[in-house]
Amino acid sequence: MLRFPPRYLLLAALAVLTGALLPDAAMAQTPPVPDKGDTTWMMISTVLVLLMTIPGLALFYAGLVRAKNVVSMLIQVFAIVCMVVLIWVIYGYSLAFTSGPFNSYVGGLSKAFLMGVTPESNVATFSNGVVIPEYVYICFQMTFACITPALIVGGFAERMKFSALMLFVALWVTFVYFPIAHMVWYWAGPDAIADAAKKVAAASGPAKEEAEAALAAVQGDAGLAFQWGAIDFAGGTVVHINSGIAALVGALMLGRRVGFREEPMSPHSITLTCIGGALLWVGWFGFNAGSNLEATGTATLAMINTFVATAAAGLSWVFFEFLFKWKASLLGLVSGVVAGLVAVTPAAGFIGPMGAAVLGGVAGVVCLFFCAGIKRLLGYDDSLDVFGIHCIGGILGALGTGLLVSPEYGGTGILDYVAKPGAAVVAEYVRDVQLMAQLKAVVLTLVWSGIGTAISLKVVDLLIGTRVSPEEEMQGLDLAQHGERGYVYEY
Repeated sequence: MLRFPPRYLLLAALAVLTGALLPDAAMAQTPPVPDKGDTTWMMISTVLVLLMTIPGLALFYAGLVRAKNVVSMLIQVFAIVCMVVLIWVIYGYSLAFTSGPFNSYVGGLSKAFLMGVTPESNVATFSNGVVIPEYVYICFQMTFACITPALIVGGFAERMKFSALMLFVALWVTFVYFPIAHMVWYWAGPDAIADAAKKVAAASGPAKEEAEAALAAVQGDAGLAFQWGAIDFAGGTVVHINSGIAALVGALMLGRRVGFREEPMSPHSITLTCIGGALLWVGWFGFNAGSNLEATGTATLAMINTFVATAAAGLSWVFFEFLFKWKASLLGLVSGVVAGLVAVTPAAGFIGPMGAAVLGGVAGVVCLFFCAGIKRLLGYDDSLDVFGIHCIGGILGALGTGLLVSPEYGGTGILDYVAKPGAAVVAEYVRDVQLMAQLKAVVLTLVWSGIGTAISLKVVDLLIGTRVSPEEEMQGLDLAQHGERGYVYEY
């Protein structure tokens, strides 16, 4: 039989007693570590969003233009992705997701060239005590920065110089996308707010006033739209309204294509567009469900909403198209699907499936009206209907989110990280307040992006010119700008 000296038994007893009495203190000293499931999900989501752009968006746009411009669409989307990836890691991530001297509008350069980022550094999610590796967050947000300017090119397709486009995109992401992403999505995180709120709860007297001021400072460490209380789950404002209004401004500033409304400009391959649209829908699950940053129930809510709203919008578009034309087109179905994806983006993790069905159904018919009616009435040449689908669909989604987030309509409500420090609870929903916050975020995006796009295009036009010559446009950008053909029939 083993015998232990009494002093060893006493030390063991003290250790057990300390662990039993002070479990919270022991846990508080241990920083959170990423969950392998969350990390894996975010890596998959990142690749899915890249799939949306290349090849999804590239094929979608390539099919919509005339055959003589198919290569130009493919190379424009592909080249934008390559350039924005480099800009993002050099300074884009830092401007979008760090604090800076003009913090309400844009971040700083503390993480330029990814300074201080290592495989061990983590970032917060939307749950207290839950983190993911910073590298996977950087990559995930990078794919959003890539697809947004790529969406814009559909507004002035078939008439812009390749060199001018690349310069424009570099300016646009710097002065438009990064600030808007910061204003809508940047905040201190749930743990920073919880720590400050706990100090307020524990303090009294003059110390309480100091703690409350510190809590206010932490809550103020956020972008302007976030401070207003606007919610955008996956990019209704940052991606879709932003790119949609930029596309309209670009279409107006570059002018109509040669032969617009005088000669046929039908899509040369609905087949390519259908394949691209299908890839967009598949990739959009990473876009929406991935924006939860965790593999939890909210991610599954975003997933089912991405099914339901999209299906409703596609059928809504086709139904009303058939009602007026007595024909249902594949192009209409695919366009409706994209409209539904756009509309549900800001709402994906906030609303219930039935709310998503309503939102998608409304988006389908409203976007059809803008693409087929308003565009024809006003006469602008938004080549691939970026404004009618992405801007209008994004506005519907952003405002609809403010209404359908209400638990009364099956929504999740909006989380409050202060009322019960260390845990997120559903705050009281006030409809008018939330709708006003959403409206302010929409207007902010329209104004900032519209003006920023106009200035960027004007600078590019003054430096190198933006539009190809009429002769090059009639020849087609494939040969005139790139010396290649999308289809070679000689053997």
